[in-house]
Amino acid sequence: VVGVISPWNYPLTLAVSDALAALMAGNAIVLKPDSTTPFTALFAVDLLYRAGLPEDLFQVIPGPGRVVGQGIVGQCDFLMFTGSSETGRSLAQQCGERLISFSAELGGKNPLIVAEDANINRAVEGARIGCFTNSGHLCVSIERIYVVDSVWDEFVPAFTDRVKAMSIGAGYEWETEMGCLQSQGQFDIVKSMVDEAIEAGATVLAGGRPRPDLGPLFYEPTVLTDVPEGVALLTEEVFGPVVVLQRVSDVHEAIAKSNDSRYGLNASLWTSPRRAKELAPQLEAGTVNVNDGFAAAFASVDAPMGGFKDSGVGRRQAAG
Repeated sequence: VVGVISPWNYPLTLAVSDALAALMAGNAIVLKPDSTTPFTALFAVDLLYRAGLPEDLFQVIPGPGRVVGQGIVGQCDFLMFTGSSETGRSLAQQCGERLISFSAELGGKNPLIVAEDANINRAVEGARIGCFTNSGHLCVSIERIYVVDSVWDEFVPAFTDRVKAMSIGAGYEWETEMGCLQSQGQFDIVKSMVDEAIEAGATVLAGGRPRPDLGPLFYEPTVLTDVPEGVALLTEEVFGPVVVLQRVSDVHEAIAKSNDSRYGLNASLWTSPRRAKELAPQLEAGTVNVNDGFAAAFASVDAPMGGFKDSGVGRRQAAG
């Protein structure tokens, strides 16, 4: 029996994709979706029932983690978890005590590097997508951008202008580029971390404020620079539409700063494909995307996903 505990940010993909792989390998599934997004998982599993899957083989049990999650980890034969590093560490300890295997995709503070030979126009749009897709509610979302000094004056104004021009709103129109945040709790985290950085002396290049005129949970896509050392925004996951820009002397300094983190989930490298073959293996991340934010690795068939350090244990979607 494989237990699956899934998060709210991608309630279909993260609830069902891991479970389907386990099911195809001959296992039974007990799934606990996040309490704020249970209906997508219930609907998806209902489709499987209609297709003929025995209901006892794939069960969905909504409810709070302290009750349902603890029940699953206490009885399953293998646990798959997607969520925060703190919760993942606690679950890993419980799995270790029971001597069962455990797979976890956890938090990230994902870097993007703009090298001196990057295509700046493509890097600007790629960084925007990498930072602000799903309002930044994405474990592989970009939260740090390191720009080589020689292209700083070209990249930063172009990126800032593009972010300022983003269309924000409620609705499903293709023209809307970003919506609201998921919950009041997540909104409060984003606001407090940005406010702390600004009070410490960070420079706001774009955004940095709520948009109550659009709705109670709207927050502008935010670009900061000059964030002082010791501020949480510099090292801790925001899980929202916020990115910090830092100027570096060369790509090697960028790689060193990228690796100077307790996280190692995803990274993005903007340079020539030939040079990327040399540089990408130096990044301490489970996935490294070349001239893309995250889609290249996630969408690649038979490419393993997973994290280093505090970003996870094990690999998914392929042998790893």
